[in-house]
Amino acid sequence: MNLKLIQGVLISCLWIGASVLCAQNPSDSAPVGLPSLPVPAHNPQTPEKIALGKKLFEDKRFSTTGKVSCSTCHDSEKAFTDSPLKVSEGIDGLTGTRNAPTVVNAAYFTAQFWDGRSPSLEDQALHPFINPVEMGLKNHEPILEVIRSDPEYIEAFTKIFGKNETTISMDEVTQAIAAFERTQVFGATPFDRYYFLGDPTALTTAQKRGLDLFVNEGRCVSCHIIEQTQALFTDNRFHNVGVGINGIQKDVPDLAGEFLKAGYTKTEVDEKVLTDTRTSELGRLVVTRDFDDIGSFKTPTLRNIAVTAPYMHDGSLKTLNEVMVHYNNGGVTEEGDPVNDFLSSGIRPLNLTDQQLADLEAFMQALTSPEFADLATAGEGGSR
Repeated sequence: MNLKLIQGVLISCLWIGASVLCAQNPSDSAPVGLPSLPVPAHNPQTPEKIALGKKLFEDKRFSTTGKVSCSTCHDSEKAFTDSPLKVSEGIDGLTGTRNAPTVVNAAYFTAQFWDGRSPSLEDQALHPFINPVEMGLKNHEPILEVIRSDPEYIEAFTKIFGKNETTISMDEVTQAIAAFERTQVFGATPFDRYYFLGDPTALTTAQKRGLDLFVNEGRCVSCHIIEQTQALFTDNRFHNVGVGINGIQKDVPDLAGEFLKAGYTKTEVDEKVLTDTRTSELGRLVVTRDFDDIGSFKTPTLRNIAVTAPYMHDGSLKTLNEVMVHYNNGGVTEEGDPVNDFLSSGIRPLNLTDQQLADLEAFMQALTSPEFADLATAGEGGSR
């Protein structure tokens, strides 16, 4: 394929060597390949708020054991995941049903969590604290008690939000955490240098073949979108791709019916999804109550995908090769297994050769930002 390289792209970050220099205000600029950062009007970014959010994100006192924080499952040294864990571990080593998605570039998602049950980063930040297999609190009051008795926190909340030790609320807590998370924006990958900056040396020959497959024969771009001036590598939609739901499809009518009849609250849904594997596999249905959404999960961004294994909402696919094979088989992990009745219409066998699958995987490696290049090297060495 002869790629038409984009001319006149407005680039707000300057590529220098292996690093990207960005402007001070994260709401004003974004790395090469990404659009301007979406920031809600009610929660503007400030350096002080971001610093407070980082402290809250890393504070283990907000769990019942004093050993788990947001950063436990979203570790900055692991591209904000808990790789190589299949599913996350919370208090007392308890495990849920979902693989921890990266916080990197989550600011661009229109909904949070694999099933999209939170509409924003601010809302998402509320839930892990009170989930029984994550941080285990019965309610948010212990968090406020810690904050209201900590002089450093009181000073910060007073300066940033105008709140004192009696008026600090979870609204300010989640706004600060979300502000920090919105700074975890990374682009400027070899792909971006090739596609948006016109550097023909940025991709290897195999990666260029993989890009061609990604856009054309592999049809990956249908959901993992590349646009003329930016590439989020997600359509921000939900699809049944044949993971998890295949194993319980005969029970789905009863499971879905029981779930809908129960009329769970939002908090109860949050708990049920992470504590019951079969309910978890219902996917987006638990949010919309729409049978068309059975087994559907959010399209993840492919940026930095090579350093965030394992894959899919349940972490069931360990390697990128397994992911390639799954899609090549038309939505089944083992060739010959039955396809579930609720599979998204765009998922069908691709009949790609082993070499083509290898080229696609090579292209995925080219989606790693320079900040995580060392993780990609470690992964190739088998230490991850």
